[in-house]
Amino acid sequence: MTLDLKWIYELIILLYGLSLTGYFIDFIQGDRRANRIAFWLLGIVWILQTFFLLSQIFIRDDFPVMTVYDGLYFYAWILVTFSLVLNKLFRIDFIIFFTNVIGFSVMIIHLMSRASNSMGRGGVELVNEMLVVHISLAIISYGFFTLSFIFSVLYLLQYRWLKSKKWRNRLVRLGDLAKLEKLSYLFIVLAVPLLLIAIVLGVVWGYVSEDVFYWMDFKTVGSIIVFIVYMIWLFLKVVQGYQGRLISIFNVGAFMLLLINFFLFSSLSNFHF
Repeated sequence: MTLDLKWIYELIILLYGLSLTGYFIDFIQGDRRANRIAFWLLGIVWILQTFFLLSQIFIRDDFPVMTVYDGLYFYAWILVTFSLVLNKLFRIDFIIFFTNVIGFSVMIIHLMSRASNSMGRGGVELVNEMLVVHISLAIISYGFFTLSFIFSVLYLLQYRWLKSKKWRNRLVRLGDLAKLEKLSYLFIVLAVPLLLIAIVLGVVWGYVSEDVFYWMDFKTVGSIIVFIVYMIWLFLKVVQGYQGRLISIFNVGAFMLLLINFFLFSSLSNFHF
């Protein structure tokens, strides 16, 4: 492999990640525009994957199933193909989204494992860049969670002032309750898929790097718990129909857990620092 392929691999990961984010938004709130964008992004990923697959079959005369890493690539290609077909023929958001989560994870494992084993210096750079992407996406997701937390706090303040009929001159500045709740929800919808992608990248990087990876590391477990808590928040909000003061209080509590994970669990981590 040459160093130039590193940029194609990075493009595949970027497009796949954006597609996964689009499918998540469609899965949560039935946004057909997000679904269409995600479909076309995944289509580009499929074209790039197919190009590499055909080049290996017809140029290198090697069907990619003879090794574990080649098998992972073919498996990822199959999942992307199935996902595109399901998206085109059926309206099964749950299956499409989770198929792509698995496909993205398998693709990341293949690319980073192959990079670390057979791409030389370019492979090392790719693996290290994935670590940077992992950290960046996690921090960006934390930024979105922070904005959601702020809007939830503003919602609770506005709610309290409306109930007590005090501070009337400040009510206009905060905006109406529906808008505050909507913005809080929007930022969580944006943050959750970014955190999911960051976790996948971090776990895969931990396995392919030379460092010892601990599944029971405080920061690793804490990040997974944070992700699960926010998924529960989305379930209560979207599926169960919870809204208003109760869901805002839940959001504040979830953000407190995020802060514990970021500051306390990071300091206790054996792997991250």
